[in-house]
Amino acid sequence: MQKYNVSKHISFYVIGISYKKADAKTRGKFNLNIDQRKALLHKAKSLGLESIVTSSTCNRTEIYAFANQEKILIDLLCEFSLGDQETFSENGYVLENELAIDHMFKVGSGLDSQILGDFEIISQIKSSFILSKKQGMVNHFMERLVNSVIQASRRIKNETKISSGATSVSFASVQYILDNIGRVSDKKILLFGTGKIGRNTCENLVKHTSNKNITLINRTKDKAEEIAGKFNLIVKDFSELQSEIRSTDILIVATGAQTPTITKELIYPKKELLVLDLSIPKNVAEDVKGMDNVKLLHLDYLSQITDETLSKRKQYIPEAEAIIKEVRFEFDEWLDTRKFAPTIKALKEKFNNFKEEELDYQSKKNLKFDKEQAEIISDRVIHKITRSFASHLRNANGSTEDSIALLKKVFELDSD
Repeated sequence: MQKYNVSKHISFYVIGISYKKADAKTRGKFNLNIDQRKALLHKAKSLGLESIVTSSTCNRTEIYAFANQEKILIDLLCEFSLGDQETFSENGYVLENELAIDHMFKVGSGLDSQILGDFEIISQIKSSFILSKKQGMVNHFMERLVNSVIQASRRIKNETKISSGATSVSFASVQYILDNIGRVSDKKILLFGTGKIGRNTCENLVKHTSNKNITLINRTKDKAEEIAGKFNLIVKDFSELQSEIRSTDILIVATGAQTPTITKELIYPKKELLVLDLSIPKNVAEDVKGMDNVKLLHLDYLSQITDETLSKRKQYIPEAEAIIKEVRFEFDEWLDTRKFAPTIKALKEKFNNFKEEELDYQSKKNLKFDKEQAEIISDRVIHKITRSFASHLRNANGSTEDSIALLKKVFELDSD
């Protein structure tokens, strides 16, 4: 596999940890918030890495980057998260070059999501890419690859039904409530945490339950008020959390803390309470599960309740894969062009040197020589010749490297 002409010793890697091998608690250790990602990028830049994008969601944390060895990237992940080398070795994965590119397309297109067809990850990749670009940590390869992944994701979403019937974690939680709680519109619902998942859950609650008795609590009250204003909901102070929990029927926790924010001391066990924890890491203490009248479900369980929808979505996988193949082919064509571009440039410079030498010679030999006209003709000929070489290399398939080597040898080129 080519090293993409970045350096003789550099590869494109994806290193990460996801729901496939790691449970929610383990994934939580490797989660990277925005400040941690900024610090990681700064350290990566100081180490001389030229292109790196980090992505972190409830289901996976991944680093996409160029490096001379994967250990550098694993070290960065462990340094700026709560994870460690041993845990990563047991639960993480490392993909290189071709496999890394394949993986990135599948992730961005919703084919590798815990819930098939969940496109929330592409938004995270976009924002992470923008963050890296602002830090000057994106090269041409990474920019083209991310844009290609975004293009494939958009086409799959618009041209197939792989996301129909829907289901993100936020929707799964509301679906569970609708399927298992009677007279939902009469129940008191408390949403604690108004980050992205909290906002999406809130929107789904309003849309699908017709419940007007939804209360929002967030550590930063103005964020909760901003969302509540859109849907005409109630907002309470963080200091009122305990009293609100004790009077609610359904508690949805979507906070982003590293340790549990909901403990058994906050809950009144003589009243039935459904608790849905949508947080990574878990933000509801495990011992809450054993309390009388309390039912606690984590997003790992909620992600599995949509089997029927997922089964319908699976029939659209071939269509999605066909779209990825098309976009990937265009990316590979561009990549091939990038591989031989330095050789074509060096070849053109060589021909221009020949031209200058010959024009100079003819000018001295023939006083009536029209150098200006000869230069125009020479440039056109050089353009046609180099374009023919480029066309050959573009269509050479597996023999591209042999053709490049031959051109370098025949014309004594140094295009490295």
